[in-house]
Amino acid sequence: MIIDLEKRSWQWAMLIFLAFIWGASFILMKKGLQSFTNLQVGGMRIFFSFLFYTPLIIRYIGRINRSNLKSLLIVGFVGNATPAFLFATAQTEISSSVAGILNSLTPIFTLIVGIILYANKVKWLSIAGLVLGLTGAIGLIISINSLDLEGSNNWYGVFAVIATVCYGINVNEIKFRLQELDGVAIASLGFLFIGPVAGIFLAMSDYSVTAGSAELLPSLLAVIGLAFFSSFIAIIFMNILIKYTTTLFAASVTYIIPIFAVFWGLLDGERFMLIQVFWAAVILAGVYLVNRKKSKI
Repeated sequence: MIIDLEKRSWQWAMLIFLAFIWGASFILMKKGLQSFTNLQVGGMRIFFSFLFYTPLIIRYIGRINRSNLKSLLIVGFVGNATPAFLFATAQTEISSSVAGILNSLTPIFTLIVGIILYANKVKWLSIAGLVLGLTGAIGLIISINSLDLEGSNNWYGVFAVIATVCYGINVNEIKFRLQELDGVAIASLGFLFIGPVAGIFLAMSDYSVTAGSAELLPSLLAVIGLAFFSSFIAIIFMNILIKYTTTLFAASVTYIIPIFAVFWGLLDGERFMLIQVFWAAVILAGVYLVNRKKSKI
């Protein structure tokens, strides 16, 4: 069987595969947290991703210069490292399903950051989507209760929201300041700076409690899978998809990720309430308005 990304059917297949991978990242974080702390899960995700990217880092390292160094540092520390720790922290108190839905706020904060920091122009329809999406996020966070996770603290959802703000900064920095580099080069060089730092942190971390965990091996494999599929394979596939389609088509993965996140959560025994379905729909409606473009004749 030959994969032909010139055909629409294969483009849709890759899009759904991407949503499947990124949707599973939240349940993988949850499994990792069964044996490791939130900081250890975040650190291992970064360090293992760095190891996977090493061959590409060697290939592209010569393309670092004074003009792009600052932006690559922002991509590494703000766009990759900070969200890894924030999402792991959020999932100590909220379900993987809710974390996956809150992740869909990324296009909305991409718009906000673009307006505030990058002087990006915006239409009133996008403003309406922004307000609608944030309203849905607030409603979803407030609706979180003990049905999601026993003893849960619903305001930990704010950590996930802040992570999407970081993603928004990352997208704008790449769009406006790193146009001379392709997506794979940007991703790999971003991990060049944060990978060694994460390695040092992990070497100094306390594993006394982790060593006695009955779920140690499954948790470790979950975090390795998180790094390989969600932070390595998915980013490369995303850039391939953009090459053969459009950024708008690739961005539609945002709408499918929550479906898989909820699916994995339900398989793992999480409960998802009707009110949360409503607020999730409000968020996705807001994202749709933000991404909507008028058709041209």
